[in-house]
Amino acid sequence: MLSDNALRMVEAAASLPEVKLSVVTQEPAERLGYLQGQVGHWRVSDILNVGQLVWATRELGARFGPVTRLFGAYEQLQVPLATAREALGIPGLPVQAARNFRDKARMKTLLRANGIPCARHRLAPSVDDAVAFVELSGFPAVVKPPAGAGAQQTYRVDNLDQLRRALSTQPPSAERPVLLEEFVRGEEHSLETISIDGRAVWHSLTHYYPTPLHVLENPWIQWCLVLPREVDDDRYSDIRSAAQRTLEVLGMTTGLSHMEWFRRADGSVAISEVAARPPGAQITTLVSRATDTDFLQAWARLMIFNQFEVPERKYAAGAAFLRGQGEGRVRDIQGWDVVQRDLRDLITDAKLPEVGSAASTSYEGEGFVIVRHPDTAVVEQAVAQIVSRMRIELA
Repeated sequence: MLSDNALRMVEAAASLPEVKLSVVTQEPAERLGYLQGQVGHWRVSDILNVGQLVWATRELGARFGPVTRLFGAYEQLQVPLATAREALGIPGLPVQAARNFRDKARMKTLLRANGIPCARHRLAPSVDDAVAFVELSGFPAVVKPPAGAGAQQTYRVDNLDQLRRALSTQPPSAERPVLLEEFVRGEEHSLETISIDGRAVWHSLTHYYPTPLHVLENPWIQWCLVLPREVDDDRYSDIRSAAQRTLEVLGMTTGLSHMEWFRRADGSVAISEVAARPPGAQITTLVSRATDTDFLQAWARLMIFNQFEVPERKYAAGAAFLRGQGEGRVRDIQGWDVVQRDLRDLITDAKLPEVGSAASTSYEGEGFVIVRHPDTAVVEQAVAQIVSRMRIELA
């Protein structure tokens, strides 16, 4: 589906000079807004169906000229896109590499086989297999789908009863196995990398406060992301090295990758998982604000022209995510006037819900506030103030 985020990416690609853009969607052309009529469009009934992708691309090529690039940002679309590109002879991330990124069990098997630190795991086709894993690795453990995204359908279990309950709604089978992982304790982060022809040319990273899984388990928590200015510090050299090796093992060619990783209490790192697509949670906006560039446009240029101009990092940036307290619709927004008064000079973006609107189903919550400053510590203090002072009440 053409979400608001996807539409912004379409706009970024359409804004590039010398680009003749066409879009394949499940929605009518009217969803393209002001771009309707300015870009080609083909509607399909199932965007994840390879045959329909190939058909749509050929039809668009017949009408507007040869298709030289075929790409998208949706996680679940990466393998179908790679398969369609192969069928059409269009360059891009190979099918095997796309599967390495998409299948998290396959990914972790490859990483461990190459000595890259990551959580112990097992792909369990039955409840008995799942139980056998936790008896070996211990509790707590993490239960997730092998092809998940954004911590969706991911659960922490602390005992056998919780494990069996987590598996009861969709019991694992040979056709639909479940991925079991050891629960890694530590601080969670992300690391984003731009690669060209398999060579890393740029990176960024963020700190999560608290971890995404903790946020999903506690819908009332207002959480933060901070993108520090000092991404080249020696304290990150170990994860930069591990990330580069990870991308090589998984087969990254040209694109933007999003890696989630942990810093354990003993200082060691452990890679959680990697996606061969742009990150969510407003990270692309944070990079744009930290570098005074349009990072989505830079990603589109990378995917179309194989070019990326490394931007100067001028600021640290942070996002405070506002999540409704209670259930129902938005009844009141508290604290915004105080935040504006005290942090006005730092705020670059804000999205607040309207009173009466339905509660969000996204882990981002009902809204967010983005800030930036040359000093990382100032940004960290600002986002902490925002989530402590603002409150979205639902009723």
